[in-house]
Amino acid sequence: MDKENNNPFDAQKKPVYAKNVIAVASGKGGVGKSTVASNLALALKQRGYSAGLLDLDLYGPSVPMMFGQHKPTESVSQEGILPALKYGIQLMSLGFFLDSNSAVIWRGPLVMRAVEQLLTQVVWKKMDYLIIDLPPGTGDIQLSLVQKIALSGAIIVTTPQDLALADVKRGINMFEKVNVPIVGIVENMSYFLCPNCGHQSFVFGQNGGSRESERSGVPLLGEIPLNENIMSAADTGCPIVESKPGGEESTAYFSIADKVIEYCNKG
Repeated sequence: MDKENNNPFDAQKKPVYAKNVIAVASGKGGVGKSTVASNLALALKQRGYSAGLLDLDLYGPSVPMMFGQHKPTESVSQEGILPALKYGIQLMSLGFFLDSNSAVIWRGPLVMRAVEQLLTQVVWKKMDYLIIDLPPGTGDIQLSLVQKIALSGAIIVTTPQDLALADVKRGINMFEKVNVPIVGIVENMSYFLCPNCGHQSFVFGQNGGSRESERSGVPLLGEIPLNENIMSAADTGCPIVESKPGGEESTAYFSIADKVIEYCNKG
């Protein structure tokens, strides 16, 4: 860590341990944001880059279950908390310090204090990409978070449903207020692909992500199908990009990762 700056996420510069910091956000919950963040970090690792994943979704931390990792490390260094290492990427989540059945019912000041600790007291090894899984929504907590974090860019996850797309607009507006560039939109649960006949069923609507991309002038990074294998892989602690990197289900995540790499290389 930078000995001259107690906050490695000083808004005036990027953290010394990550070349690129990408936030994964959503205007509402339940759109698969954490699944996208987890598989994106793993896809970047599969592409040969060092990567980390910071779970700041304090009210619903998903990383412990998705990675089958329920504590940060066996020890704590003198400098701070050591992140866990799983599937070749560094992991940190508030969920590591909570009972799995505990509900986080903190008010804003307590939430921000916990976030400050996660941002300043974790001793990361240097990496190419740090993916940050933000809480869903566009309220004061989310706005405060993105103001504290020096981001390379943000990805907004949505579904094709009109209700979710309305929240995309608010998410874009939030990042614009703090001058954080939008890398692009990811449309999750784009369609259900029947495993027997291959028929595509557009359960939540069709082409919503592409329409919002055109309206807002923000790139559409990818469309991820509603897939049983993706969901079961996350539930069993080994996300699909790690469990089946060569499978058809992982293709969309690798395509998104390639676009993130291209975006960061241009910067």
